[in-house]
Amino acid sequence: MTLKRHDVLGIGNALVDILAPADDDFLLAQNVLKGAMQLIDEERAEALYAAMGATVTVSGGSASNTIAGVASFGGRGALIAKVRNDELGKVFAHDLHAIGVTFETAAASEGPATGRCFILVSPDGERTMNTYLGAGQGLGPADIDKAVVDASAIVYLEGYLWDPPEAKLAFLKAAEIAHAGDGRVALTLSDAFCVDRYRDEFLRLVSDGVVDILFANEHELKSLYQTADIDTAVAALRRNPVLGVVTRSEQGSLLVSRDETRAVAACPIDRLVDTTGAGDLFAAGFLVGLAQGADDVTCARLGALAAAEVIQHLGARPERGLKDLATENGLLG
Repeated sequence: MTLKRHDVLGIGNALVDILAPADDDFLLAQNVLKGAMQLIDEERAEALYAAMGATVTVSGGSASNTIAGVASFGGRGALIAKVRNDELGKVFAHDLHAIGVTFETAAASEGPATGRCFILVSPDGERTMNTYLGAGQGLGPADIDKAVVDASAIVYLEGYLWDPPEAKLAFLKAAEIAHAGDGRVALTLSDAFCVDRYRDEFLRLVSDGVVDILFANEHELKSLYQTADIDTAVAALRRNPVLGVVTRSEQGSLLVSRDETRAVAACPIDRLVDTTGAGDLFAAGFLVGLAQGADDVTCARLGALAAAEVIQHLGARPERGLKDLATENGLLG
């Protein structure tokens, strides 16, 4: 493969995460489904923020969290996502630039504000997300820079981006550019409820070879194939021309191909604090390993290491340098 300037290019929703602890009574009072992600409008966003207690504000968004993880591993990351030229948009861009991520998407000068995700973290570490997409809904084909895609070894899309119609066209454009060169395309299903909304479209992306690598947790995979049995879902996935990477929390992950299914153990943790970003950071470790020529099992171990780090503190981005952590564990030279 030709050496690329970027290991991984993420395409996703630009969001600023606003996190707060919340018990089940609060979730019930706010009429939100625990563990799910739901889209909200700006009025609901303001009302929910007013009802939340003390908050922590950090740059987020699924694909951007993954790219931040790539950078923490010492990888070369880039992001295409849409913000407004407001204060939160400037914070979002600054945070990416500060960790060495290439982020050059033009900010919107009018329209909705930069997107926000209100994340309610339960005492058991489960997160419930309420997302106002804001300016992110304006991402479209015109924002796909062919030069950036051509310069990327892997293009990575978050399934959440499938909600805004123009964003679908943006991803398909990026996938076509990547495949016209020697790049690979990865998709994360993001959320079981997201799969429910776009099951047929996701199935076509997988079966038609639009994506080369599919990330899913077991709930998302079972939703994709409409079964309660993980073995049945894995068998269905194996019939497709993709590498499937299925995360199973403390049970580790499964690497699924047409030839075989391999299990890789999870990394042990001292204490579960917040599962926000676990899948995003797993993808970061896996993709940076893949871009740098590691075998699939090593990639999965890198992913498990990153996920274990991020779930032991509040927030979806690593607090410790993942490159050093991987070196200590013998996963990077």
